[in-house]
Amino acid sequence: MRAFVTGGGGFVGDHLTRHLISVGDHVTSVDKECDVTNAEEVERFLRAHTPDVIYHLAALTHVGDSWNDPVGFTRVNVLGTKNLLDVAHGVCPEAVVLLVSSSDVYGVVSESDLPLRETFRTAPANPYASSKLEAEHFAHKAWRTRGQRVVIARPFNHLGPGQSTKFVVPALVSRLLDARDKGTRSIPVGDLSTRRDFSDVRDVVRAYRLLARYGRAGEIYNIASGVDTSLTDIAEILRREIASTVELVVDPDLLRPVEIPVMRGSFEKLHEETGWEPSISLLTSLHDVIEFLDGP
Repeated sequence: MRAFVTGGGGFVGDHLTRHLISVGDHVTSVDKECDVTNAEEVERFLRAHTPDVIYHLAALTHVGDSWNDPVGFTRVNVLGTKNLLDVAHGVCPEAVVLLVSSSDVYGVVSESDLPLRETFRTAPANPYASSKLEAEHFAHKAWRTRGQRVVIARPFNHLGPGQSTKFVVPALVSRLLDARDKGTRSIPVGDLSTRRDFSDVRDVVRAYRLLARYGRAGEIYNIASGVDTSLTDIAEILRREIASTVELVVDPDLLRPVEIPVMRGSFEKLHEETGWEPSISLLTSLHDVIEFLDGP
């Protein structure tokens, strides 16, 4: 397949590009050289490559940053998605567009709601999640009104080697490594009481390709491990592995305005329609993050 990846220079985009190449796809990966908020730029790239599949990953993704720049998140995540869908419909109308959304669109949930399925209500609790849900609305409209082959993925939290230290697991690893090397007795942390459903990024990108091949147009698919793990447990694993004597101290500046206490998704629909299931354990993912950040 001829694949076109937006946001290809990012953490997930890099892993996706490598996965697609490994299975024999012909891949064009773009990042900052293709501004998705500029429809003319998007059209120029799509006309040059006429892909069979478009993986739309280009987005602003850090929840904390979205509180400070909600307009910027809307511009990139919503307008960028609309531009891509509109241009793709005109240039390569038969192409499958895989829109990467987020499990954040479900908002604050309770234990009794878990595991979350695709039919569960949406109630975004931060500007990032709101922008992702609005992008989904454009995707559904493109499918309903013009039959565009759009498939929506809602990945839950994912991690792996190469992820930015702006995100919780690599941030913890980075601070612990720094404390170990400097002999520091404590590191600052945010709210570790939350529970999250973590998948390895290499499993996530495998799901993306399967959805591009077998997902049904107009449908939404969770990508999740089906297990929720507390950040406290993850932090303790990392502390034992890296610097067991370092104390974790909550820093109020690292707390978010709104925090979702627990998230766990069901990947039943994804499994039934593509055969996907998680293959990389959380411990393996954590060790790979440590190895990546600790260097040779």
